Amino acid sequence: MKELGPAPLMAGFRLRDVAVGGGITIRAATAGSGPALLLLHGHPQTHVTWRKIAPALAGRFSVVAADLRGYGDSSKPAGGGDHAAYSKRAMAADQIALMRALGHERFAVVGHDRGGRVAHRMALDHPGAVERLAVFDIAPTATMYARTDRAFATRYFWWFFLIQPAPLPERMIDADRAWYLRRHIDNQLKTPGATEPEAFAEYLRCYDDPATVHAICEDYRAAASIDLEHDAADAGAKVEAPLLALWGGRGTVGALYDVPETWREKARDVRGRALDCGHCLQEERPDEVLEELLGFLNR
Repeated sequence: MKELGPAPLMAGFRLRDVAVGGGITIRAATAGSGPALLLLHGHPQTHVTWRKIAPALAGRFSVVAADLRGYGDSSKPAGGGDHAAYSKRAMAADQIALMRALGHERFAVVGHDRGGRVAHRMALDHPGAVERLAVFDIAPTATMYARTDRAFATRYFWWFFLIQPAPLPERMIDADRAWYLRRHIDNQLKTPGATEPEAFAEYLRCYDDPATVHAICEDYRAAASIDLEHDAADAGAKVEAPLLALWGGRGTVGALYDVPETWREKARDVRGRALDCGHCLQEERPDEVLEELLGFLNR
């Protein structure tokens, strides 16, 4: 484990690089004391997406805000022919190893977007580790693919663009990574200014790396292949931990799915509601997210 000093944009947090096995290192920002809480970001963000709520959470919890494999400053291995290196199973195992290295055997986990998909798989594969699970602005991966229609394919075109064989999407994004990143964030968020220039610059610093772009494509390729195989293999399994689902009332997921009902198909104890925002709840409505999380985590 390597200590790296204060975490930019994350007041009171310090950065660490933690070896989690298999040659993988995970970058994490940590702060606080009390029950352990893992925060997992989505695409195209990094752990910095939690900057508006993590300091308050650290007043009550031992908070770990981690970069997923392939994102931020975590390792970016080759995906392999079957994309297994970016399966949510592999990405979840990274985070389990991270938390154990930090001394946390059991913890709550909050995941936005891709991080929510990793958290879902973590709760299935490691039920003894996950005490509570919150997922932000997603329906289950298998559900979304199974119910694909023109509306979904149009709104979430990157689910079908990024899975194309390498190097097609990589080359196209590499032509103007900053433009693609800005367009992606602006299209998904419905609250102007929610991603401040400093945060966008940090996201771009990480995104402006061909290895990151390739890893992101591998993440989505895995979601459309090996992740679906894993989901099918345990289709009857349900998350045992209490699950909170929050979503953006002005976003795609809330418009196309009955979000709580999709999660009741996958978990035994589900609650949740929409917030008046787009895709990135923790950046668009941080005070409401914090209130919902504290109520859920302190039950």
